[in-house]
Amino acid sequence: MSKLLRGGRLSPVREDVAKFTSSMKDDVRLSKAVVDINMAHVVMLIEQKILKQSDGSKLLQALVKFSNVELDASAEDVHMAVEEAVLKETGEAVGGSLHIAKSRNDQVATAIRMELRNELLSLMRTVSHLQDHLFEVAEEHVNTVIVEYTHLQPAQPVTFAHYLLSHCSALERDLQRLQSVYARVNLCPLGAGALATTSFPINRDRTATLLGFNGLAENSIDAVGSRDFITEPLAVLVLLAVNLSRFAEDLIIWSSPDFGVVELPDEFTSTSSIMPQKKNPEVLEVIRARASHVLGDFVASVAAVKSLPSTYNLDFQEITPKLWASMENMRASLDMFHKLLPRLKVTADLSGKVNASFVAATELANVLVRKYDVPFRTAHKIVGALVKSLLEAKLTFVDATPELLQKAAEAAVGIELTVEAEDLKALLDPLELVEACNVKGGPAPTEVKKALDVWKKKWFSTKSDIIQMGKKLEEAENNLKKALQSYFPVNSSDNVKLKNTKL
Repeated sequence: MSKLLRGGRLSPVREDVAKFTSSMKDDVRLSKAVVDINMAHVVMLIEQKILKQSDGSKLLQALVKFSNVELDASAEDVHMAVEEAVLKETGEAVGGSLHIAKSRNDQVATAIRMELRNELLSLMRTVSHLQDHLFEVAEEHVNTVIVEYTHLQPAQPVTFAHYLLSHCSALERDLQRLQSVYARVNLCPLGAGALATTSFPINRDRTATLLGFNGLAENSIDAVGSRDFITEPLAVLVLLAVNLSRFAEDLIIWSSPDFGVVELPDEFTSTSSIMPQKKNPEVLEVIRARASHVLGDFVASVAAVKSLPSTYNLDFQEITPKLWASMENMRASLDMFHKLLPRLKVTADLSGKVNASFVAATELANVLVRKYDVPFRTAHKIVGALVKSLLEAKLTFVDATPELLQKAAEAAVGIELTVEAEDLKALLDPLELVEACNVKGGPAPTEVKKALDVWKKKWFSTKSDIIQMGKKLEEAENNLKKALQSYFPVNSSDNVKLKNTKL
């Protein structure tokens, strides 16, 4: 436990209390951000003439030294660990000035936002990679017909490509939400202090720029006392998790022999310890379960924040690990998906299932409306009666005849109806049924090809946006390094070390 904050107002802390409240094990991932924050802050203090350049240079040299060194894991948190390391290197006369005009409150909020920016960018890249694989697989299955379901009942035929593009749509919305939340995360709280800024003439805009932020989290109370920059990304992750879980659920169900739509690659499945015929979709089941973890992390985080008084509370410390856990869960799940998809096998011939499940019924009703001038609700009843009679006779749509349809029309609505046999025969080809649905956004191969072209253009644009976000952070890191170099002796070993250091 840090001794820096003891010996004044408070006596030494109990060891068990220190261990209970320490966040060091979760703070390790913030160490680079904390060092960068201190560097940017010292540069600003020198520029504002709050700190002598000679003292500032010593502080910066110490910080550069510790940017690649493992910090004391027994410290209270990473913020005190960095400060204690600098004090040990420079002595209190110099190191004691490191904390001028800032608090752990604004520093921790800044550090989390900096690490979260990287996590969001990484997640966006992973979602984009999955979209890329969806496009590739979709192109292979533009003409592959599958039966889609509503209420888990056979509904209408579509192509597998059309189905995959539905997930591209969902992932695109997820990416848009991630980009949107990134903009709100990328605001700098540094300079807000504990809650009321500082009486020193600091330049908050300068540190924000050096750290790559797009602007300030300006109001000091809000800057340190809000955690919606954690709960909002968690909410976005919940929506992403739900989308992935539903995708996994489809493939789990469809891989069952009872459905027989897809076959999962062996390396993503397991077998039973007792039943040798089993092929269990375990990877997809884990993805489905981990979506629940993300939802749980969101609920726990919101519950922790909802009744807190304004400004900083240590409860905040308990929700940050849930954010990192959810990020990792989603990144790992996305990674599994984009490795599995290219190896997925889709059943090529569903003619028998299409006919046995009567998924041509909707199109038959449409034909009665278009060609025979039957009102749709009347056509709906007639076709429903036909299906019922075929089921009772243990027949399929292949066995439908104009005579049977006539009987169904008389029984259901009391009308005479004569249709041509060719109209019924035309409904037996699953691909023709799909090709008939050539409305924009429909499953017809011509429309799916158009949609693929549109989605690829969107994908390239989004990918470019993500690359630009990453470049801005790289530029900020280089600018911070340049600012530091001006306070190092030109030929010093520290200056050489700085050039080779990844801040």
